[in-house]
Order: sequence, then structure tokens, then C-alpha cells
Amino acid sequence: MRVHVASETQVSSTRAVELSVVVPAYREGKRIYANLTRLLKELELLGVTYEVVVVSDGNTDATVREALRVESPALRVFHYPMNIGKGFALSFGVDQSAGALVTFIDADMELDPANIRGFIELMEESDCDAVIGSKRHPLSKVAYPRLRRFQSAIYQLVVRLLFNLNVRDTQTGLKLFRRQVLHEALPLLAIKKFAFDLELLVVAHQLGYRKILEAPISLDYQFESTVNLGSAWRVLWDTAAIFYRLRILRYYERRRLQLSAAHAEAERSSGATSEG
Repeated sequence: MRVHVASETQVSSTRAVELSVVVPAYREGKRIYANLTRLLKELELLGVTYEVVVVSDGNTDATVREALRVESPALRVFHYPMNIGKGFALSFGVDQSAGALVTFIDADMELDPANIRGFIELMEESDCDAVIGSKRHPLSKVAYPRLRRFQSAIYQLVVRLLFNLNVRDTQTGLKLFRRQVLHEALPLLAIKKFAFDLELLVVAHQLGYRKILEAPISLDYQFESTVNLGSAWRVLWDTAAIFYRLRILRYYERRRLQLSAAHAEAERSSGATSEG
């Protein structure tokens, strides 16, 4: 796949990047300039070295052009021509990032980026593996349609029954991970679109990263979601596929062993070459 590096400005600091913020973007041309500007203002208040990695997921609108209007040495913009899905965009963004901590946040900024501070503080206080935003946290401030609330509640009930995850909301787009969690989990994932969040948490849980805490968020639902009936059905289908891979095929465990064996073989080959 051909990737266009629209902007390759590096963070201007002698210190290592402490926080990477990955922003998947699809059809956000009308508002991404204002949203990225808002995000950068919040990140400046954190007092940490940071970078923002914007991934344009096959956009044909003004998303890339408008993102490039944002002047910041911490911002990088990547674009590829085919719309593959949010999950792929997030994985791609993580590969391009360098921070010890990695945050995901959607480009529409329905989720207030000011919440990132609280996520980092919670991670530092608890030494947890990940912090995920939850619409069901008692301190969350959310306003979205009752039908969406009902659908979300039913889906999360199904998730708890199938995967025994001790979280109440897997799908909220604001998440914070330690890099090691993503380093181990992302190569095992199969889903590129909407159920990516669930698969990531399921695989991280299987790998032993079980200290995942939920944090309150502020959600400003803008009624312009790209999630429709068809994509909702796809989420259900992908959720069943995750269960099948996890419980029936044991795919994730087998995939982990395959990657470990390949890595060991590569190291042996490298050692033999250097000795020769």
C-alpha cells in the first residue's frame, strides 16, 4: 500500500516523546483544523513532550489539506488512498509514533480532549496497563440519543457475557495505553474497522494485561457519525468472529507463538550472519 507522508515534522525537543496522540480521520475536512487546534491547546497544558499523529484513512475530501494548515512542530499527517477502517488507521498511527504512552482520540472531538489529563493521572496513580473512556462512568457527562444508549447497553452486555471483560464500555474512542501493551497486542489483531476496540481489549486481556481502568469522559454527540445500520451489523458480526477466533480457533495464541518463533528464527539468522 502506498502511503503519502503529508507532513513529517518531528517534535522539536531533546527529550524523548512521553505521549503520542493518534488521531484517525475520515471525512473530517470541515472541522479538522479547528479540532486539531483545540487538541493541541489541551496538550500544551499537560507539561509533557508529545506528538500528534493524524492518519487520513482514504479521504477524498479536504481532510489532509485542512490538517496541514495546523502549524505545530508536534504534528505529523499521514495519508493512504484506500479507506480501510478506523482500526487500521489506529494501528498505522501507533507504528509511526514514539511515545511511552499512546492515546487514541477521534478526529471529530466529540470526546473532550481535556479528559486526557485525567487519563494520564489515573494511569500514574494506579500503575495500570490502560485507561479507557466510559460513557457509563458515574462522573461522565454524556448526551446522546436514547436509542443509541439502549443499543450500546445491549452490546456491552453481550461483550461481558462472551469475553468476561471487567469493563462497561469498550467502544468509546478515547483510550490511553502503555506502549508495551500495544506492541504485543496489535500484531495479533485481525479486525480493521469498528470492532477493533473490542478485539484490542480482548487480546490485551488474554496477554495478561488485565489492569484496565475506566475513566469519565465528556461527550458532545454531534449526530454526524459514520456508524449506520450496516456498520452496526458488521460490529456484531466481527464480535462473533472475535469470539470464534478466541475460544474455538485459539487463533490469537497460535498467532503469538508463530510471531515469537519467527522472531527467534530471525535473531538466530542474524547471529549466524554476524559470526560468519
